[in-house]
Amino acid sequence: MSNIDIGISEKARLEIAEGLKHLLADSYTLYLQTHNFHWNVTGPQFRELHLMFEEHYIDLATAVDELAERIRTLGVPAPGTYDAFAKYSSITEIEGVPSASEMVAILNSGHEQVVQTARKVLAAAQESDDESTASLVSDRMRIHEKTAWMLRAMQEFPKPVSSGLGFAA
Repeated sequence: MSNIDIGISEKARLEIAEGLKHLLADSYTLYLQTHNFHWNVTGPQFRELHLMFEEHYIDLATAVDELAERIRTLGVPAPGTYDAFAKYSSITEIEGVPSASEMVAILNSGHEQVVQTARKVLAAAQESDDESTASLVSDRMRIHEKTAWMLRAMQEFPKPVSSGLGFAA
């Protein structure tokens, strides 16, 4: 590692980069799941989910690049193999092709896991006054929280509204 003098101690840079490796691995695993589900979704919500999953995996593709580049900026090699991602990721791969509703639930869980991983990295970045990492991670958290909310909303089924006449309207 070359001499890096950006106002963050070497120990803090290494700790933050290690956390970012986990966030990168979670994000990449979620990217792969989302892209897989985009290709394989079926059912009455096909078009809506197919397009939504595409939006999500495109965002994730940009995110993994930004995360890897931040790790490099901190002077640490970024992981870039399936083995490395499997080692660092908290998200488990899914075998087979789940139903559309299961896909939504799985992706919701994945986005929530990314938020949890991001919170740990954010705390380390804030403690070390690493505003660049904190800003990147905070932005990613906001996106994943909103995406999880939208996926959760898709899983809720409206309750029938009573018309007052003894039957649902």
